[in-house]
Amino acid sequence: MAHAYTPGLRVTRSALIRKRRILPIKGTLLVAEGQTVTATDIVARAEIPGRVHAVNIVNKLSIEAGETTRYMKKKAGDEVRKDETIAENNPLIKWFKSAVPSPIDGKVESVSDVTGQVLLREPPKPLNLAAYVDGTVVEVIPGEGVVVETHAAFAQGIFGIGGETVGHLETIVASPDVDLKPGDLRPEHAGKILIGGAHASMPVIRRAIEVKAAAIVIGGIHDKDLREILGKDLGVAITGTENVGITLIITEGFGSIPMAQKTFELLQSLKGRKASCSGATQIRAGVIRPEIVIPTDAPAGAGGKEGEKEGMKPGDPVRIIREPMFGRLGTIQSLPPDLTKIPTESHVRVLVVRFSDGSTATVPRTNVESIES
Repeated sequence: MAHAYTPGLRVTRSALIRKRRILPIKGTLLVAEGQTVTATDIVARAEIPGRVHAVNIVNKLSIEAGETTRYMKKKAGDEVRKDETIAENNPLIKWFKSAVPSPIDGKVESVSDVTGQVLLREPPKPLNLAAYVDGTVVEVIPGEGVVVETHAAFAQGIFGIGGETVGHLETIVASPDVDLKPGDLRPEHAGKILIGGAHASMPVIRRAIEVKAAAIVIGGIHDKDLREILGKDLGVAITGTENVGITLIITEGFGSIPMAQKTFELLQSLKGRKASCSGATQIRAGVIRPEIVIPTDAPAGAGGKEGEKEGMKPGDPVRIIREPMFGRLGTIQSLPPDLTKIPTESHVRVLVVRFSDGSTATVPRTNVESIES
């Protein structure tokens, strides 16, 4: 049987999810292999070195560089407080006495009799790494992090912004083709992951931030609203680090596009369940998709591991991801093995998609995205 290997969005009720939780620098692990953790448990911790501040003692005291150590009141390694004297001169006439205060709380990093500079470093900043999902630690990577495994329902979006967050799912529309309205969001939605329908406007997003919702999962958003949220045009780098007050996951694309029925029904059926989600997206090499992970009580061995890819085949659901049929959903009718000439005069591999109204279209394989189950 013909197969085609194409990136796809995964929407499944049962999967074995494994999340690598890795520190950006070496640190200390706080959990052991086999330990059960919750999404907010800190599994590893590191300290990010504080900023360095240079103080020019030579200029401030009008001395020679070689005399710097002589005039220091503090030495390398000493703790200092902001405005505490770190160096001073001792003239015969006390009116000419000068003192150099520390600009920060921190530590003396070094004193140089060559440059006449003193380097002060701010206190290190703790970096706590949470488990992100409820599950079990199945692997420990010394000094770096852990792997957390969980059985979960799992849904990916096509685009997102905002970081990792945890909350309980709340469906606030009756069907996937309904646009969210600001009045749909209420104070009791604080901390919730809100499941919408076809579209969320800028007033809706502002209201969600106002009520302190954890995240919105929606079919579509207009690109002008996205620019307004970010305050700039979106670049090609990975998203997920934006500090906009909410995590936003787009499941279908830009514009007002009803959420896929399968995605909506899955999330609606799990209303009230605790979930973890992330808006991190990367559409270049090393694809990263925004996601919603809802831990379940599935038995061991249920579902396939996240990331397992099977070739597309006739009958598989797909979404068209380029114009002129952007956003349309259908199933694969056939996968012609030979190259086919398309209107651009290129010869490419294609597939035939059948839509719900019975019509079909021949589409380049690069123009579709599989919807994995």
